[in-house]
Amino acid sequence: MSGNVTARAFKMDGPLLLTVRRFADHRGYLMESFSERDFRTVGVEENFVQDNHSFSAETGTLRGMHFQLPPRAQAKLVRVLRGAILDIVLDIRRGSPSFGQHLSLPLAAGSDEQLYIPVGFAHGFVTLEPETEVAYKVTDYYAPEQDRGIAWDDPDLALPWPDLLGGPILSDKDRCHPRLRDLPAAF
Repeated sequence: MSGNVTARAFKMDGPLLLTVRRFADHRGYLMESFSERDFRTVGVEENFVQDNHSFSAETGTLRGMHFQLPPRAQAKLVRVLRGAILDIVLDIRRGSPSFGQHLSLPLAAGSDEQLYIPVGFAHGFVTLEPETEVAYKVTDYYAPEQDRGIAWDDPDLALPWPDLLGGPILSDKDRCHPRLRDLPAAF
């Protein structure tokens, strides 16, 4: 533990699973969900400028796979406030040895875990419980002209979405993203 946070790396270089220390007593607990000082000691050296909060009413709501193009690309720090998700991160850095590969992991409320996603990755998640709330910090402001996505069901990627009765609940925008192979190099 470095200060109040630990980091677990993955085979894929970049993303980190961060665990933040809780201080508990008979009243409940307190945790520093973000401390620039502590996060820097485990390799997260970002300037987060915006906090986002999403609410999904139904199980099976899928949001993704999203990213922003440079120069407005965003790193993210994701945590679940209520409910649970399956989070998926996709490496879209053309020169990376893990280009086109993904990382998937469950995240749930009540956990001390947060997922750090650096620039150069597409991100998406599906809710595993109703009334799920997800909070995430980003390193640049939303820029509609740089907003992009990759098809959540791109057959070349075989992303491990769970089987959902009736399929996922998607926005119109998320139904229309191109396949990864049809995107020009961005990172």
